[in-house]
Amino acid sequence: MMQTFYTTTLTELYGAERTAEIHDRLLMLIERYRGRIPQPVDPSLTEKDSLLITYGDQVRENKKAHLQTLSEFCEAHLRDVVSGVHILPFYPWSSDDGFSVKDYRAVDPDLGAWQDVEELGKSFRLMFDGVINHASAQGEWFQKFLCDEKPYRDYFVTVEGSPDLSNVVRPRALPLLTEFETPSGKRKVWTTFSADQVDLDFQNPAVLLEIFDIILMYAERGAQFIRLDAIAYLWKQIGTSCIHLPQTHRVVQLLRAALNDVAPHVHLITETNVPHTDNISYFGDGTNEAQLVYNFALPPLTLHTFRTADASILSDWASGLTLPSEKTTFFNFLASHDGVGLNPARGILSPADIDALVAQTLAHGGLISYKQNADGTQSPYEMNINYFDALSDPQGNEPLAAQIDRFLAAQAIMLSLVGMPGIYFHSLFGSRNWYAGVEITKHNRTINRQKLERADLEAELADQNSLRYQVFARYRQLLAARSSSPAFHPHGTQRILEIDKRIFAVLRASPNETEQVLCLQNVSAQEVQIQIPNQKAARDLLTNRSVGVQLTLQPYQTLWLA
Repeated sequence: MMQTFYTTTLTELYGAERTAEIHDRLLMLIERYRGRIPQPVDPSLTEKDSLLITYGDQVRENKKAHLQTLSEFCEAHLRDVVSGVHILPFYPWSSDDGFSVKDYRAVDPDLGAWQDVEELGKSFRLMFDGVINHASAQGEWFQKFLCDEKPYRDYFVTVEGSPDLSNVVRPRALPLLTEFETPSGKRKVWTTFSADQVDLDFQNPAVLLEIFDIILMYAERGAQFIRLDAIAYLWKQIGTSCIHLPQTHRVVQLLRAALNDVAPHVHLITETNVPHTDNISYFGDGTNEAQLVYNFALPPLTLHTFRTADASILSDWASGLTLPSEKTTFFNFLASHDGVGLNPARGILSPADIDALVAQTLAHGGLISYKQNADGTQSPYEMNINYFDALSDPQGNEPLAAQIDRFLAAQAIMLSLVGMPGIYFHSLFGSRNWYAGVEITKHNRTINRQKLERADLEAELADQNSLRYQVFARYRQLLAARSSSPAFHPHGTQRILEIDKRIFAVLRASPNETEQVLCLQNVSAQEVQIQIPNQKAARDLLTNRSVGVQLTLQPYQTLWLA
């Protein structure tokens, strides 16, 4: 049955004539990894699972490999806080803070070695990045392409003549094609994200097999989650939008099948910063594509909720969240190494609401990145700002305690929704906008990518008056409460309740419905009095106190009632 699937899918991609050879090579590749990939005792996801999102050199100290420092820091501070670590691309790279990969099979020597990655994996579940849409222009593959060397001269997407590319969806306000000189003449190469990030040509089956070998190697090295970066743009076909093409889904399905065969514990997570309906298409039928998708609409909708002190739109959207099967769930997050994408909110928020978010970001010291539209105009694509500052008082007139309350209220919403949480390092440890970094790199995204000295960070974490200490202590409390109840299981259920527009209310239940938690979040700076219908006396998981049916929620207060 599996061989039939491979044959059918490969035929759809490459035609009947080439399929027999490709099929045999793919099966040989899969067989080579059979029995070599370590299998965890229990690969299932539970309410105890959450991932830290971090750079390999996020925490630094002199005379020590960065990954070793990260491993020691996580072991000391996060062993009972998060279950896993997403190490952002730790391979040799040339630009985009790691997302322009020069060598997929190596660890950047500035960070450490494979043994450092594996050491971290002894205590935490690991997520690796599969940056498979494009590779570095400075990497060995493309350098050999520039010399017309086989097989690499056919590894990248090139364009002959001047075809009409006006339908191609553009994520950045940069040229789609970049011209390079080769022994056979000038060649126009597809560069979706930058001139240093050249797009791989999956219409060449040799590229597919090369990438599959790399992904299976990541599983062998201990990856339990593989993030498919920018996967929506994978397959190029002139005359189309070159985004979300059926062939892209077929590639994801092939990859899922290969992992199911030799590494069934590995979860695929698709990263598609696009409108919500397109985003969730990467669940496939619920069994054949990604087990998790990034819940990209959540960050901008949460910002809108606190900007307006009104949870109505967030509640309406969340009430419509559905999953195609019990094998899938959302990867919920509010902040990451990138900014807050606006495209996922289009069609949910009005243009005026989106404009208001952009204005608020600028007022709070943030920056805006733009994308190129088909008509030649540009529109806001991403808000570049630290999530704490996106919610805080830019004038500094508000007490710090109130700013922390609001920030943790937003995090509590993310943690309460069905799915597995992803928590960016700078959110967990209360960082602020890094303006000096933007001055250095001239890149907007650097505002939220500061690297920290371990000694300075740990000194702040030891100071109970510091912002970092207060944010981390309360975030840790939220995660502990979440881990304590099966109602927060990522494959459980949720029901959104309408109580008051200032209250975001979600009733979570365990997969077997035996445990329930009512999560109440005041999104306003006002006291809100409510009465819970059909609610008996309950216990707040965060304070372990009993509460009645008539409640008064303080500004930005969180209640998780079991």
